[in-house]
Amino acid sequence: MIEGARLCVPLLPGILIFAAALGAASAEKGLTLSEATLMSFAVYAGASQLLALQLWPQTFTPAAIAAIVVVTMAVNLRFLLMAASLHPWLSRAPSGPVHLGLACLTDANFIVGSRYHANGGEDAGVFVGAGLFMWVIWTLATVPGHLLGYLLTDPRLLAVDMILPLTFTAMAVGLFRVRRDRLVWPIAAVCAFAAERLISGYWFIIVGAIAGSLAAGFLRDRR
Repeated sequence: MIEGARLCVPLLPGILIFAAALGAASAEKGLTLSEATLMSFAVYAGASQLLALQLWPQTFTPAAIAAIVVVTMAVNLRFLLMAASLHPWLSRAPSGPVHLGLACLTDANFIVGSRYHANGGEDAGVFVGAGLFMWVIWTLATVPGHLLGYLLTDPRLLAVDMILPLTFTAMAVGLFRVRRDRLVWPIAAVCAFAAERLISGYWFIIVGAIAGSLAAGFLRDRR
C-alpha cells in the first residue's frame, strides 16, 4: 500500500490545486467548511463534485436535484468501465481490500494501478494504497481552498482546469502500446469528439470510453 502512495506523488500538485479550487467553489455556493469537507470525504468524485456545484441552485426543487443527479451520473459512469478493465487483475486478490480500493476509484489511482500492472506488478495493495492516499489528500486539500474563498473559484483563472488533463495525458501515454492500441485510441477519440459536438452535456466521456472498450474487444478477438 505504501508503494501505491509513493506512485501517486507526481500527481499531488494537480490534485492539491484542483481540490482547493473545489473548496473555493463550495464557499461561493454557501457551503460551510464542514459541509464542503464532508462532501469531498463522502462523495470523492472530483469533476462530478465541481459539476454539481456549478449546477447548485439557490432553491432546491425536484427538477434541480434531478439535473444534478443525471449530469453527475453521466460523468461517473466511466468508473464502471474502469473497474471492469481492472477485474482480471483485482479478482485474484482478497475481496475486502479490493472493494475498499474500488470505493476510492478515481482517474488518479486507475492510471497508477493500470501502469503498475502493465509493467508486470501483481500486488493489488498498490491500487488500494493509491486510492486511500488520494482520498485523504483530496479531503484535506478542500480545506485551504474553502478558506481562500473566491481566489480559486474559477479554475480557468490560473489554468487549473488544464493541470489534471495534462497530468493524466502524460501518464496515460505510458500505457499506450503501438501494436495493441494504434486503432483503439483514435476510434475512442473520434467518437468522443463527435458526441461532444452532437450531444449536450458530458456524455462524450461515456461515448468515448464505450467506443474504445468495444474497439479493443473486437480487435483483440480478431487478433
